Amino acid sequence: MDRIDRKILVALQENANISVAELADRVGLSQTPCWKRVQRLEASEIILKRVALVAPEKIGLGLTIFVEVETANHSNDWLRSFAETVSAMPEVMEFYRMAGDVDYMLRVVVPDMAGYNDFYTRLIASVPLKKVTARFAMEKLKFTTAYHIQVEEPAARVGRPAA
Repeated sequence: MDRIDRKILVALQENANISVAELADRVGLSQTPCWKRVQRLEASEIILKRVALVAPEKIGLGLTIFVEVETANHSNDWLRSFAETVSAMPEVMEFYRMAGDVDYMLRVVVPDMAGYNDFYTRLIASVPLKKVTARFAMEKLKFTTAYHIQVEEPAARVGRPAA
């Protein structure tokens, strides 16, 4: 991936609906080579997909909860069952296996406390769990889906020996 590919990624993360002509202009290419680069980035699964971002509160999903799960069972069968069950729950927006004292972390979005109670009831009934801790988000201070992509190569640091 070169500097132009990184510039394409930065632009598409800002607006995936940008026209090929505008994208090409932004990155300093003509349209055909630019489009071929985008296709290559998609084929290599650097660009996974293009989506519309929706304001959850405007569609009645105003409560975000970070759910920490601890389990006493770490078998492959348990993990497979838990992962299938949690992945099928539409309230779960993100689902991670963690290192440290928490085994799994979920980001859950629901309309309200009753919605969370319904989710929680289904979660604890799905597979045996040791502990479930919920942390309710009071205010979203930052949200982005764009990864920081350094377009230019970092300059060599003066006074530091090369590795």
